[in-house]
Amino acid sequence: MKREVTIRDVAQAARVSPSTVSNLLNGRDARMRPGTRERITRTIHELGYRPSRVARQLRTGRAHVVGLVVPSVANPFWGSFARAVESAAAAHDRQVLLCNSERDPDRERGYVEELWAGGARSVVLGTSLPSLDHLASFVERGLRLVAFDREPQPADPVSLRGVSVDNRCGGRLATRHLLELGHTRIAFLSGAIATVSRQRRLAGYTEALTDAGITVRAEFVWADEGVGYGDTDAAELGRRGMQTLLALPEPPTAVVAINDMYAMGACAAVRAAGLAVPGTPGEPGVSVVGFDDVMLAGLFHPPLTTVRQPLTEMAAAALAALDEMERDGEEVAEGDDAHNADGPHEGTAATDLPVEAPRRSVLMTPELVVRSSTVALDSPRARP
Repeated sequence: MKREVTIRDVAQAARVSPSTVSNLLNGRDARMRPGTRERITRTIHELGYRPSRVARQLRTGRAHVVGLVVPSVANPFWGSFARAVESAAAAHDRQVLLCNSERDPDRERGYVEELWAGGARSVVLGTSLPSLDHLASFVERGLRLVAFDREPQPADPVSLRGVSVDNRCGGRLATRHLLELGHTRIAFLSGAIATVSRQRRLAGYTEALTDAGITVRAEFVWADEGVGYGDTDAAELGRRGMQTLLALPEPPTAVVAINDMYAMGACAAVRAAGLAVPGTPGEPGVSVVGFDDVMLAGLFHPPLTTVRQPLTEMAAAALAALDEMERDGEEVAEGDDAHNADGPHEGTAATDLPVEAPRRSVLMTPELVVRSSTVALDSPRARP
């Protein structure tokens, strides 16, 4: 049987120390000479060396795993995001463990505790809860945490990174689209507005109406008052909310939904009431705009106008943030020996690092995707 190639074999063939090879494999090569880096990389390929993940975990006490905590994959948006994160993680030689928390702080903490006990030190958290105090102790112990779909809050840990779409902008885009189509009675349909992202989308809706000189009507803002956030039964809540809005003495002619599942439920309620989506002058109806652009949105009947989030780019940004946090927190291993092939260098001790690093967050621009679920108020049904 052919003997397995070891890191020492690579080091000997490349004329460097094993610790130098280890630095390259673990991304600690910023101060390495290009010639040394190229020689090690070429040797790895020539010898067919494959780093052992098990050995790495035994050596460092850490699993090369990313924890992904989302509200619920019952919403296809979160399933698509999980797939995008998994693809991005594979490109970074990481594996993903998926957890569904339903935005329950206790469940989030429980999942993070299990991930930590298993050696994972990196978590992408898709929660959007205003406070992350329930995870503060893990962040203080070194957890690398990236909040997804949640813009930074004043009380956040300094080390926290964020990746989000500009939800306020998305709310404005959806509402302005309906205003441009001549609608003035525009409703907002949501689950409990107790997350940062939902608050931002509502703010965008409110701003667009106010800028157009239209008073925001309290009865046109429907938010579920039940227990939880409606992540597992969003379509049903959208249907229920739309029924309530249609029962008003002066019902809305258009609605902005918090996500595509709420929008699809709203469409079902409109049709059940004998109306059309989006309606025509001879066939009264309601125009509906969703948010997220899940895969089903373009296949729905009618195809759903929605606000698209750039999931692939956002997932890549989340993994890049984790990698950057890991590099920032690494100490140079074994002092000067880590670079013995390139001559001595000064090491950086943990005490030399700044106590606080600036908060860094990625805020991406959403895109309005116009399909057939919206139409001008007094026009024949047609794609706008």
